[in-house]
Amino acid sequence: MSDPGASPRVAVVTGATGTLGSAMIRQLAADGVRVVVADLDADRCRALAATIDPSGMRALGVRIDVTDEASVAEGIAEVVAWGGAVDVLVNNAGICEPSVPAWEMDLATWSRTLAIDLTGVFLCTRAVLPGMIARGWGRVVNISSIAGKEGKHNPAAYAAAKAGVIGLTKSVAFEAAPHGVLVNAITPGSIWSPGWAAMPEERRREYEVRHPVGRFGRAEEVAAMVSWLSSDACSFSTGAVFDISGGRAGW
Repeated sequence: MSDPGASPRVAVVTGATGTLGSAMIRQLAADGVRVVVADLDADRCRALAATIDPSGMRALGVRIDVTDEASVAEGIAEVVAWGGAVDVLVNNAGICEPSVPAWEMDLATWSRTLAIDLTGVFLCTRAVLPGMIARGWGRVVNISSIAGKEGKHNPAAYAAAKAGVIGLTKSVAFEAAPHGVLVNAITPGSIWSPGWAAMPEERRREYEVRHPVGRFGRAEEVAAMVSWLSSDACSFSTGAVFDISGGRAGW
């Protein structure tokens, strides 16, 4: 078994150019991890990676379409060629379509949401697990949602996909634990992003007060949890679901 502490570990974050993803990238980089900015827009990926390390030694931008098996395989191969391995995978890519009742949702919307939010998690996880298992160390962090627990206030496709991520997390964690690979999920509530600022104040406040603490979460708070789950400090938690919803999960 290779010594995972011999050189800086490599972490891939999907959906990395958004508010949550970029916070994760910056936190992991601050932890001393070599980071891979993975998303659909290659130029944005490279630009964000350059803000972390212009030399390209400690940060890499890679285009990965999580819904495309070939794109995932090619992207991970590029990462391995650059960094030698994938030690940490953060499955953060996701979408949430406009909320409509299930009986009004078209099949294309349903299929697109599940392809990105659930199948994408499976494809990326499957691509990195053999290497992690061979090295006897790995961390997979899946970004689910409070919607995966409560369902309400969300499109049915999004809630179903995020619930599926929780189930997938628990199943893969059981399979991978004997091999030194830990797999956990995070269920954020509403996390502040520039998109919320564009909403009418009354609508924004409606979302805000769903959290008993009385505010939106911050991307940095989620990134801090990702940091711990990606580290050696997390050594006995796997198949777990970590809530970051300001108390909303207890409703």
